[in-house]
Amino acid sequence: MSLKSANFETVGLYDLEVMSIADRDALPFGAVGFTADTIVQVYNATEARMSGLDPATVIGVPFFDAVAQCMNNFLVAQRFEDEPELDDIVPFVLTLRMRPTKVRLRLLAMAETSLRYVLIER
Repeated sequence: MSLKSANFETVGLYDLEVMSIADRDALPFGAVGFTADTIVQVYNATEARMSGLDPATVIGVPFFDAVAQCMNNFLVAQRFEDEPELDDIVPFVLTLRMRPTKVRLRLLAMAETSLRYVLIER
């Protein structure tokens, strides 16, 4: 998939896995990749800019416990626990460190990939 055709609704988990850091940073939506134990490995520039968080303070940290506590619920975090295969778009309201902000989240997980992703479209 070329970067030009990588959009929120169609980009695939494998596309995210093989993209260069520069390509992930150029995406027009936030992309957060984390391991099965929720440790952040990918935090793209778009998400850093929108959230105001420096990737250096987020990489290596538990995503749902320390970065996005507002997503630590049955709508988001629990789905990654319950569903090994996941590709769903969820309307959501971010509430941490900002005024409530309506977003769409795309939850992506597959048993055979090393990272799971939350994509954030504002």
